Amino acid sequence: FNQDQGCFACGTDAGFRIYNCDPFKETFRRRFDATPAGGAGGGIGIVEMLFRCNILALVGGGRNPKYSPNKVMLWDDHQSRCIGELSFRVEVRAVKLRRDKIVVVLEHKIYVYNFSDLKIVHQTDTVANPKGLCALSPTQGNTVLACPGLNKGQVRVELYDVGATKFISAHDGDLAFLALSLDGDRLATASEKGTLVRVYDTSKATLLHEFRRGADRATIYSIAFAATNEFLACSSDKGTVHVWAVPRSDEPNASETNDDEKKAAEHASSHANGPMRSPERSSEKTKTDAVLGVANAALSFAAGFLPANLGLAGERSVAQFKLPDFTKSLVAFGPEPQTLVVVTAEGTYYKVAFEYDREGGQCTQREFARFMKSEMQEEE
Repeated sequence: FNQDQGCFACGTDAGFRIYNCDPFKETFRRRFDATPAGGAGGGIGIVEMLFRCNILALVGGGRNPKYSPNKVMLWDDHQSRCIGELSFRVEVRAVKLRRDKIVVVLEHKIYVYNFSDLKIVHQTDTVANPKGLCALSPTQGNTVLACPGLNKGQVRVELYDVGATKFISAHDGDLAFLALSLDGDRLATASEKGTLVRVYDTSKATLLHEFRRGADRATIYSIAFAATNEFLACSSDKGTVHVWAVPRSDEPNASETNDDEKKAAEHASSHANGPMRSPERSSEKTKTDAVLGVANAALSFAAGFLPANLGLAGERSVAQFKLPDFTKSLVAFGPEPQTLVVVTAEGTYYKVAFEYDREGGQCTQREFARFMKSEMQEEE
């Protein structure tokens, strides 16, 4: 998907194609010429769009790559040629674009370049990152990059506009996916276990919400925020797309309740110290207070690692959509309120509407299309 989730690109063994999400239609395709030896020679493994403009980042892939998998080619489709090139000694795992930056992800390193002159402005080392995990906020007012840190389950957040770096110990296991909201204020993470999705405040590196996908292990394929940050969606190898409602930051949470409980406890404690007690009762009270003190200390310690407004189990999804097959899928939010767009590696497209209901909303398939067909099917 592009930065605003309005369209998506697909690399093929012969070039690439671009589709509009809603209404669904193919808007463009580029087929590269065959090689002199007779091979397709046009394989594209990565296609990264820059909103809807004519500039794309391409990386070769497939059976007969058009370009080396170690290079990022900046393709201008108006001129039908490459206008820039970035070369590396190892395979490129991912590319992220915004109007002023190009981010190239290698397995152990990430490079950030100026878009205008291709000069490197930042680089950072990461833990082994074969999936090319990285997220880049597209909005001009908040330049945020999230990537794996140097430790397992750690996320490094670069706040370029304020010159700050934050580190988040997001999970115990290896990271499986990272996603930033459109405004860059929120970060969603999932681990290789795939049972929980956590949401953090990027500027404070604090845990805000914890959402439960399920109890069984799963491979997370994608995570997406709605443009308003009101909803979060996730797809996995279980074949189910989950949608969660993300509470607003101004909604009352458990931390406020905890403050009230503390005040009540202090009030009760001050009243308890009034009348004199017998030595026996004082001794019993001392033992009870000691036990309660240990329990409260344990709870306070645990509270530091838990989201302030959720219980241990994590919030359940408010809506679910079951795909008919278990192939790899990517999810995004559609332009209409409470709609999803799901595309799969099998070349299928789904438009889904969901109802917001904390007790379990319904999902309705609105549209289906097959955007990747065999050459024989396309000729028909």
